[in-house]
Amino acid sequence: MSTVTIIDSHAHIQFSAYDADRDAVVSRARDAGVGMVNVGTQFSTSEAAVNLARKHPGSMWATVGFHPGHIGQNSHHDSMELRELHREGFEHEKFLEMAQNPEVVAIGECGLDYYRMNSEQGTVNSTKNIQKEVFLKQIEIAKEVKKPLVIHCRRAFTDLVILLTAHCPLLTAPAGVVHFFSGSWNDAKRLMELGFFLGFGGVVTFAREYDDVVRKTPLDRILLETDAPYVAPAPYRGKRNEPAYIVEVVKKIAELKEVGRDEVAAMTIANAKQLFGI
Repeated sequence: MSTVTIIDSHAHIQFSAYDADRDAVVSRARDAGVGMVNVGTQFSTSEAAVNLARKHPGSMWATVGFHPGHIGQNSHHDSMELRELHREGFEHEKFLEMAQNPEVVAIGECGLDYYRMNSEQGTVNSTKNIQKEVFLKQIEIAKEVKKPLVIHCRRAFTDLVILLTAHCPLLTAPAGVVHFFSGSWNDAKRLMELGFFLGFGGVVTFAREYDDVVRKTPLDRILLETDAPYVAPAPYRGKRNEPAYIVEVVKKIAELKEVGRDEVAAMTIANAKQLFGI
């Protein structure tokens, strides 16, 4: 096995998007020196992430969690995640049991997502409340098993910070990572004060609105990610993303922070090891 020199802190190669060539994707990542954390989004994909990690000890790890996009009437079906429509509810005991597997390094992805919401205000409020309830249950699981959080947050940073601040005693140290960070610098500062790392991926290679936050965020608080199969970096835009492409994220963050690529890779792998205990 090639030495791991970069860690993709947030990928989903257990998803259906890789059913035809998963072994080849793993091989390309290995050849590029990329280890990865495959992130669960509901029970079925969490279980698949754990099973995959068992096959690749030392270079692949798993998280278990219930994505807010799968909660309530606005549950989102994505064919790259699962070929067939597959609705699940959050079952606390099942997730708690699976979270105790040694391959599991974090709880998530969990959090708040207000991007896809029914236009009826009553339904919106109900969905937000259910998302918060399920998120809190996963925070409690993380506390019980002493593992950090992998947080998904989209158009919900105000509520996220309020909820995390209110339940600060439940957070581990370090608390976790807010993946695919898309908030403001003020959001970033508040989350880092709570003990979170920030995850940056392929979008920073082509969308300039992230430049300022990346420049200001200390390198020792950054994790690299692909969010594969989504949001491939330049020069692969429009293609299915994969962990091997994370080298493009390394290049861009090095450019924005005016440091060497080796420094970015070394510090972010140290951050991932610190957070996930790997």
